[in-house]
Amino acid sequence: MTAELITGIGELTTNDAPRSGESTRLPGAALVIENGRVAWIGSASRAPDADSRTDVGGRAVLPGWVDTHTHLVFAGDRSAEFESRMAGHAYQAGGIGTTVTATREASEHELVANAKRLAAEALRQGTTFLETKTGYGLDLESETRSARAASSVADVVTFLGAHIVPSGIDRDEYLRLVTGPMLQAVAPLVDFIDVFCETGAFDAEESRAVLLAGRAAGLGLRVHGNQLGHGDGVRLAVELGASSVDHCNHLAAADIDALASSTTVATLLPACDLSTREPLAPARALLDAGAHIALATNCNPGTSYTTSMQYCVATAVLQMRLTVTEAVWAATRGAARSVARDDGVDSVGSLRVGAIADLQVLDAPSVSHLAYRPGVPLTSAVWRHGTRVTAVPSAF
Repeated sequence: MTAELITGIGELTTNDAPRSGESTRLPGAALVIENGRVAWIGSASRAPDADSRTDVGGRAVLPGWVDTHTHLVFAGDRSAEFESRMAGHAYQAGGIGTTVTATREASEHELVANAKRLAAEALRQGTTFLETKTGYGLDLESETRSARAASSVADVVTFLGAHIVPSGIDRDEYLRLVTGPMLQAVAPLVDFIDVFCETGAFDAEESRAVLLAGRAAGLGLRVHGNQLGHGDGVRLAVELGASSVDHCNHLAAADIDALASSTTVATLLPACDLSTREPLAPARALLDAGAHIALATNCNPGTSYTTSMQYCVATAVLQMRLTVTEAVWAATRGAARSVARDDGVDSVGSLRVGAIADLQVLDAPSVSHLAYRPGVPLTSAVWRHGTRVTAVPSAF
């Protein structure tokens, strides 16, 4: 296989330290990509020969974004709901029903095409690893179609049949469907099971039943929790050893302590928090307590219609009181931890010898510009699995 040397790096973020806040940022570095992986990292002055050479002209290089909470498989539009929220009406979980209707009416081809459009949009902005969920079909046929569509665009797929109870079906009957025939149909296509443990969606015992059924089917566990108020999502996620509990807007001290003493990652969704006008998740308190956090877009048509991880990173720095280093970590290796991809042969979110060569180049000399220049699209080149998918600009 041919080797490519990337040199002229103004600052290289490797994320090779074991925890957030310790991420290594190296000046004057270079790296070699071979066979889709990072083969060498070191000072540019000691760089080995390679078959090809790319000079990034003093720009910053960092891992590609790892977006581990998205809902890309959907149809329809909820901009009117967004305007209503901005006019002061509170968000409620039931708004999901609008998207369910549109998604059921769409063809599988239409669902795949829309998901691929959003995935391509994310890739152009430096996102090289995506998780996405089902959850807008909510019947056997539509959830199975959604799982197939999701598996065609995402690196990790999550079954979210327990999003809400759709209209026209008894609650207990729907739970039996989710934990029985629906789960059996989608299990070969997905990696995780998720549940919206929230007022207006599923209570703690219902959520437990969903998660235990998923575990019995061999799936990893994820939880939507503590978004709209203090609830049982975090407690349940930690108790069952879920990989991640997502949202985490309303946390008591006991919730923070529980996360800090567990391996469950708190995946924070700041773009959603702003769109729903919920309080921003307590990222600073979580990190200070020793919890693991991730950042993700929650890209969906109702409450966070964005694929921009840079926006989430900037918000985390400017409004959630993270350092740039902590926010970048949370959007890369921290997120990879939430899907068990932060270490080992299939690791993403870091640039270490042997890791998958997913990286991006910024039109800036340092990652600090991600928050220093909020709203400015800075990703100028992307490599995914060692293959360049966007070109490096000639001028800087």
